[in-house]
Amino acid sequence: MSVQTPSLPLILPALPNPEGYRADHILVAEMVAPGSRVLDVGCGEGDLLRLLESRGVDGRGIELSREGVNRCVAKGLAVIQGDADTDLSNYPDDSFDYVILSQTLQATRQPRAVLENLLRIGNRAIVSFPNFGYWRMRMQLLVKGQMPRTENLPASWYDTPNIHFCTIKDFVQLCDEINVKMERAVALDTYARPLRLNAPWWFWNMFGEQGVFLLSRG
Repeated sequence: MSVQTPSLPLILPALPNPEGYRADHILVAEMVAPGSRVLDVGCGEGDLLRLLESRGVDGRGIELSREGVNRCVAKGLAVIQGDADTDLSNYPDDSFDYVILSQTLQATRQPRAVLENLLRIGNRAIVSFPNFGYWRMRMQLLVKGQMPRTENLPASWYDTPNIHFCTIKDFVQLCDEINVKMERAVALDTYARPLRLNAPWWFWNMFGEQGVFLLSRG
């Protein structure tokens, strides 16, 4: 299967970032319509939920770690403890306008099933993930002969939560296989700047440190 050049709209400029939010969080928030019902899967300490709620979004969260849940609840966020691999199946169809999976897909045991569940329980899904095809990671593996580490992925191979190493090209092919429509796609470089929109997928796969995708059912 061939992977084609992206022809998807990119909204610029990005949202103002007075509180130092992560670049992918800013992009995700820009993709969500105000007033929407949103589920943030793997919401961590709730930074994205706080940003979304500041824009008038009705946000809910699910987080695996008890520590993350406690910190979210302390901030007044509606978050419960749960596992993306096992607990998303308990949500009814079309429960939310958007379901978000931010920097978590690569840590799931069944990423394809998780992605299918996102688009079952949400009208749209937004997925961001680190690109394991990024050129710095390729060079570390080639030159050092060791599993790569970057500022965005600092853990050693033996204590990383990442169990499915995914490139932008891999993700695009998976979306094609399960008939998922990509409404928007953005690749960010090491300085969190969007790569040029008309670049081919191989360029994004080589020079994008992370990808952010807005998806809907095909």
